[in-house]
Amino acid sequence: MEKLVLGIVSMGKYIGAGLATIGVVGAGIGIGIVFGALIIGLTKNQYIEQKLVRFVFLGFALTEAMGLLAIMMAFLILYS
Repeated sequence: MEKLVLGIVSMGKYIGAGLATIGVVGAGIGIGIVFGALIIGLTKNQYIEQKLVRFVFLGFALTEAMGLLAIMMAFLILYS
């Protein structure tokens, strides 16, 4: 009976960690959107390149942080 309970708990950990990594997919999509918007913005107006690049780096950093938080949560679920 004890082995069954431990098996169910470990199965739940693996499923939970796998579901927590779905946030990484969202981060990848977000990074693609950010850089795609940069390309569109630069084709429309090249004169504000410096301003656009600053916003892109900010958006990239925040989006990447969300992906890293998703990975961290998966590791916390898996190894706790």
